[in-house]
Amino acid sequence: MLDAIDRGLIHALHIDGRAPYTRIAAALGVSTQTVARRYRKLRDSIALRVVGLPDPHRAGQAQWLVRLTAVPHQAQDVAHALARRNDTSWVKLASGGTEIVAIIHTPTGATASSHSLLLRDIPRTASVTSVSAHYVLHTYFGGPTAWRGRTGALDEKQQEMLRPAVTPAEGDAAITDADGPLLAALQHDGRTGNAELAAATGWTPATVARRLAELRASGALFFDVELDVAVFGAGTQALLWMAVAPAQLERIATTLAGHEELAFVGATTGPTNLVAQALCPDPGSLHRYLTHRLGALDAIHTLETAPVLRTIKAAGPLVTYPPSTGAGRPR
Repeated sequence: MLDAIDRGLIHALHIDGRAPYTRIAAALGVSTQTVARRYRKLRDSIALRVVGLPDPHRAGQAQWLVRLTAVPHQAQDVAHALARRNDTSWVKLASGGTEIVAIIHTPTGATASSHSLLLRDIPRTASVTSVSAHYVLHTYFGGPTAWRGRTGALDEKQQEMLRPAVTPAEGDAAITDADGPLLAALQHDGRTGNAELAAATGWTPATVARRLAELRASGALFFDVELDVAVFGAGTQALLWMAVAPAQLERIATTLAGHEELAFVGATTGPTNLVAQALCPDPGSLHRYLTHRLGALDAIHTLETAPVLRTIKAAGPLVTYPPSTGAGRPR
């Protein structure tokens, strides 16, 4: 169970994933040692991790939502094969364990022939019975914007204490190939210290700090917080695939982006043109959301609900931390 300090710490990391323990402690009104100890506890108990992520558009990436249906006893093998790839994120088992949903990142402007490689390295087996790929055209909610269910612990004064200072970016704020080692290190642990980042990139710590400031100020780099959302009462998760009249898509998507039950809303290609992720306390709450809130939106013509059983991989790469080492976290 999370107490007020735990929830405050998680909210603080959503505001600034690289905030020093001292600044978080000042906002929470506790000691720096308490914040450091709670961070280690949450990392070990609920897989808390801060990850640094590039903005897909600025990084020259396209995002595809890929759905695969497999026979039950093979679905987990397919899901884990996808999760091991460097170009995937948010790999989930859904629909009773027979469906795998994943985001696959490809270079922008890739040719049609390269799109055929979306599913490379998937085990060659007859267990995969269907595949569909949906290009993510626009994200209305998600990415840098955190699910509201885990960002309500701090008041406005506390939040203001934690917001990083935003200064106009100097130099080239576009992501380049030279940023690759920096981004790779931050994707594994967004709180890696500047000295460790310098070792990973071959830059000086001052260069690392300057480049981080440029990328963050421009919005090319943001930080997300991974954890088990069940600790926030989201015991029932589902992906919602909706078909909406094109003339009403913007209005409906903007409306859904304001629903506290949703953690992601995006427009896609395919027979359904709007997808969302719902996080609810229990099946009854999900049912009420679908019938009362979504049901009141007449522009939604069809709705497919795919319950999520397990998240195999979140936004960052698969990684196993040594227990309670405290490695790689800036003080």
